[in-house]
Amino acid sequence: MSSLSTILVVDDEVRSQETLRRTLEEEYEVLTASSADEAREILERDWVHVILCDQRMPGTSGVVFLKEVREKWPEIVRIIISGYTDTGDIIAGINEAGIYQYITKPWHPESLLLTVRAAAHLQSLQSENQRLALELRASEPVLRKSVSRKREQLRERYNFEGLIKSEGSPLEVICRNAERIAGYDIPILITGKSGTGKELLGRAIHYASDRSDKAFVIENCGAVSDQILESELFGHKRGSFTGAYEDRIGLFEQADGGTIFLDEIGETSPAFQVKLLRVLQEGEIRPLGSSRTRRVDVRVISATNRDLEEEVRKGRFREDLYYRLATFTLHMPPLRNRPMDIPPIANHLLKQAQHQLGKSIHGFSPQALDLLRNYEWPGNVRDLQNEIYRMLALADGEVLDIGSLSDRVKREGGVVVANESHGVAQHGGNGGLLKVRLEALECEMLRDALHRTVAIRARRHANWGCLELDCGANSSAMAWRMADMVLAF
Repeated sequence: MSSLSTILVVDDEVRSQETLRRTLEEEYEVLTASSADEAREILERDWVHVILCDQRMPGTSGVVFLKEVREKWPEIVRIIISGYTDTGDIIAGINEAGIYQYITKPWHPESLLLTVRAAAHLQSLQSENQRLALELRASEPVLRKSVSRKREQLRERYNFEGLIKSEGSPLEVICRNAERIAGYDIPILITGKSGTGKELLGRAIHYASDRSDKAFVIENCGAVSDQILESELFGHKRGSFTGAYEDRIGLFEQADGGTIFLDEIGETSPAFQVKLLRVLQEGEIRPLGSSRTRRVDVRVISATNRDLEEEVRKGRFREDLYYRLATFTLHMPPLRNRPMDIPPIANHLLKQAQHQLGKSIHGFSPQALDLLRNYEWPGNVRDLQNEIYRMLALADGEVLDIGSLSDRVKREGGVVVANESHGVAQHGGNGGLLKVRLEALECEMLRDALHRTVAIRARRHANWGCLELDCGANSSAMAWRMADMVLAF
């Protein structure tokens, strides 16, 4: 089939047919018919994109014929050509036959070409839209199945089992309570230090709720100014502030029917807290620069690393907003309070690190895992994740051993760490550091005493003058052995 659009010219005058053919044939494939009957035969046989039909023909009018074309071949774009300016014919053509354009005689070649080009382009767009609609209709069950499968994958990934914990972990009670309230449409406040997994718990609650088929959106309220935060959450109209070049739909509207997770809610200003309180009370948002409100149905899960009750007492957080957000409160404990969870979390993070770094390893040595378990992890899970990525990048054996741990983790566990700047080995931990200082002081005192003893006895024994005393930098045991030797001489 030709890639050119096909134009059918229907006109009972042969001279008009030939004139139209010469005008169009450089850009299009042109077919001609002298009557409606002849045109019907062509339409049954060939694929036509645009019809140019004369209004006055023997037997039937152009409008009547094109009305028939509209019913049988609606995808064809229809154009009437007439030497008469009958208003009734024009109205009838537009209303009954769906005429795209009405061209009057005499027509200008360039004007006619522009009209036909636009009609051919329109027909091409209509055909493409039809094709896409058919493909979508045919693939709708596949798409529905794919969306359902992805939602199920999200539920499996962000369920309460995904919050890695071991038997006896404080998280067991927290997850049990969260699972019980997930199905109830109430606001939840999650507290805890940064990196403890507050967002993961929020996702698990969403995907265990009746809103799991709708959106889960996140906004960090402490990362932006009030105006940007208001725009992000509630949306804005074009021109409402500098840089607002187009309308924007806010996250509350995007999450309609679903859940919004407001992280670091304790960082918001009192002015913004008033606006958020109104949204929670009324269930309505008003985009920046708009005079109209929009109703939204959104569940709010908020999180903070602050003590909001203390913030309320100090007047830095609105009491009424606090009680709106904290219908039910869950606290995520830090890693230092759940050392039993560190081994399974570490193994999970190691799998992720191996996938991202493309490096294979056979897990942790027992000694390395003990040190990971005993470290306090001030940055919680994110801190542990960074350590594991570092260990994996430095590892050159089959397992992650003590050698790939950072000095801070080794010192906390009491492991001797080489200090290159002083050429001294230091013990880790507060207890280890105190022991090092005591031993150093003891060595210094013994060294002074030995030198005095040697000086006294050297007067009696000339061969003592070449005695070298080196008891080591930090070894008090060696110093005492040297002392015993000197005193017994």
